[in-house]
Amino acid sequence: MDAQLTRWRAETPAAAAGLVHLNNAGAALMPAPVLEAIEDHLRLESRAGGYEAAEQVAPLIADAYEDVGRLIGAGGRNVAVVENATAAFALALSAFDFAPGDAILTTRNDYISNQLMYLSLARRQGVDVVRAEEALEGGVDAQSVREILRRRPVKLVAVTWVPTNSGLVQPVTEVGDECEAAGVAYLVDACQAVGQIPIDVSRLRCDFLSATARKFLRGPRGIGFLYVSDRALADGRAPLYVDMRGAGWVAADDYRLAGDATRFENWEFAYALLLGLGEAARYALAVGVEEAGRRALELAAYTRERLGALDGMRVLDRGARLCAIVTAQVGALDAREVVAELRGWGINTSATTRDVALLDMDAKGASSAVRISPHYYNTRQEIDIAVGALRGLV
Repeated sequence: MDAQLTRWRAETPAAAAGLVHLNNAGAALMPAPVLEAIEDHLRLESRAGGYEAAEQVAPLIADAYEDVGRLIGAGGRNVAVVENATAAFALALSAFDFAPGDAILTTRNDYISNQLMYLSLARRQGVDVVRAEEALEGGVDAQSVREILRRRPVKLVAVTWVPTNSGLVQPVTEVGDECEAAGVAYLVDACQAVGQIPIDVSRLRCDFLSATARKFLRGPRGIGFLYVSDRALADGRAPLYVDMRGAGWVAADDYRLAGDATRFENWEFAYALLLGLGEAARYALAVGVEEAGRRALELAAYTRERLGALDGMRVLDRGARLCAIVTAQVGALDAREVVAELRGWGINTSATTRDVALLDMDAKGASSAVRISPHYYNTRQEIDIAVGALRGLV
């Protein structure tokens, strides 16, 4: 074990204690500095009071915004802090005045909550939900996106970068190029990407990008963020329901939006978690997202190799590019039962089921799958332990 890996595991108490945590796509183990940042602020709140504590650490709060911005190639003014990635995605959708017949162009692999939001807009606002064709190897076909944008007006293109139910990495940069050429707004769900894939929002050419802290970024649960581009801010994009943090009440029948992404925020949120998010961003930057992703991808490839050699195991991941999420059908077993059994042995994984990824799972002929998601602080030995346990089950 090299010195870096030894240090990362030492700073991850549960891993150092022997927990085999392969559920980073659900919620990664927080490194010690992240936990300390959260606990320190909670203790300050208990001594000084909640509002007073936030005032005392105002410079640290400002730093957190800037560090999250650096993580995605943006400024702190372009970052709105919200409860989670789904809330961020919904806020971005609400910035568009959809009318009957307006089209949202998306993919067959978008996250379930996003798909449900599209369908809700279709039911309540008469929006057309258009799904681009798949490439032969899996994932959205950027050529199909181009043809649809040429063929009909589209109000918004929305793409999930990494679906929750497989290791697929969708070609979001290529889709962004098509959106830029067509002059169409672009929303990216980076919930499973941030922390394992380097992100440069200027290269993505996106207007909005939603993300969470708890997954590959290794931050706390209960907080996420929304990137809002300068173009979107200049266009006056704002959530449907603006909070007192996002706007000033300047006259009896008028308000003025905040000049930055805070127009998408609520007045009240957990500042302890915000400071944990900022520390997670700094930790990820120190590790290097490219290095973290390289190590995680190597472990995922090793996992697919080991699982593919087991009788009764079917690896389900498809795509020209894969990431550190491995999904496999475990014989005829229900993946939820498998996950519970593994957890009893000190091995954390998760299950994905047909109802959370209807289109993709039906195409693969699977009703459930075990999801194994290693990260850079995991080891090959931990993969071997998990595969050995699965071998015993099948």
